[in-house]
Amino acid sequence: MQSIRDRLEIILSRLANRAADEKVYAKLYTDAARAAADASDARKRAGVTFGPLDGTIVSIKDLFDVAGEATMAGSLMLRTAAPALHDAAIVSRLRQAGAVIIGKTNMTEFAFTAIGDNMHYGTPGNAVDARRIPGGSSSGAGVSVGEGTSEISIGSDTGGSIRIPAALNGVVGFKPTARRVPLTGAFPLSVTLDSIGPLARTVSQCAAADAVMAGEVPSELAAIQLAGLRVGVPRGVLFGDTEDRVSAAFELCLGKIEQAGARIADLSIDDMIAELRAATKRGSIAAMEGAEVHADWLATGASVPVDPHVSGPLSRAALLPVPVYVRALRRRATLVAAMDERLASVDVLALPTTPVTAPAIASLAEDAELRNRIEGLLLRNTQIANQFDLCAISLPMPDTAMPAGLMLVARSGHDRYLLRVAAEVERLLDADRP
Repeated sequence: MQSIRDRLEIILSRLANRAADEKVYAKLYTDAARAAADASDARKRAGVTFGPLDGTIVSIKDLFDVAGEATMAGSLMLRTAAPALHDAAIVSRLRQAGAVIIGKTNMTEFAFTAIGDNMHYGTPGNAVDARRIPGGSSSGAGVSVGEGTSEISIGSDTGGSIRIPAALNGVVGFKPTARRVPLTGAFPLSVTLDSIGPLARTVSQCAAADAVMAGEVPSELAAIQLAGLRVGVPRGVLFGDTEDRVSAAFELCLGKIEQAGARIADLSIDDMIAELRAATKRGSIAAMEGAEVHADWLATGASVPVDPHVSGPLSRAALLPVPVYVRALRRRATLVAAMDERLASVDVLALPTTPVTAPAIASLAEDAELRNRIEGLLLRNTQIANQFDLCAISLPMPDTAMPAGLMLVARSGHDRYLLRVAAEVERLLDADRP
């Protein structure tokens, strides 16, 4: 049986061969990873294990603190920042669980934007077709799992930043309920909306990583029957402008879930979406809270170049008066409670993670209008989970030329239940894969 160290060396060799053009990883921890792999192998020989993550090769997004180094968050601005004094809470928990942390993955600057490009450190090419976008902001995370240079990658999700790259790269991505996983030592975008979660090949890997990061003892997901499961389909604005191939794949998945005995019914949430859009018309909560995080350089001007797709929205949000922000938060709190009530009639919502598959990097670079349209579409479905304080997971849909995701969404705090349902749906869909 292959050792953890051998598995690690294969990946390190692959990364060494492309070191001159590395865009997926921002930093590698070669020596520390080898030491962690050797320690895991030694435990295995002694018949000891720290749990399901012991010996798993994990990458972390470049916004999590690692003691002794500056946290870059995909920006030039933070290269000279003071080194972190401690590991981020999730990094510490992953290490204690025996994870082999191989490196930090590239990301969009300050975790803003959904395309996945980075003007400073390069844009990771999609794991299936390197000419296409990876999705963001956890761009390197999605590609690293998709291409097999990590087994699990940890990202953050403020409006879809885990699920978008998961969908576009053909992997599983889980966004837990906000505040389930501690944000300590993670560079913030929006304290209200930020969530930390895993991307992996399987639901069970995501569940194990989520449990460790949430401070729980990982356990196997208990089987659940799809027969009788109440699945709500929020047809309406979230289904507009969907590519035919994504629609076809989604309806096929839905049909299989129904054949397994689930009860499928349309559930309109368009009224709630319209109300939230009205409440955040002048500025999104993410942009307003991000403007506070970056208030100092927004006021004085940046000392180094900043991606205009990041600085533009933050600058505009910084000009908004405080009552606009407070009112948006208050209105959101009311809508979160109303959405929870609306979802009481179903067990999960099902919809496409993104209405489009990954377009070519070059096409967006050449056409600003197209880029804005694609970014809006990429965020449209996923951000509902953040805005209404829900948990959500993206699963790869079978039989698509380019990867596309099936998103399942559950009520706030129902994370473990959602993972159990997702594992069963995954089994169902995997049975039909070639």
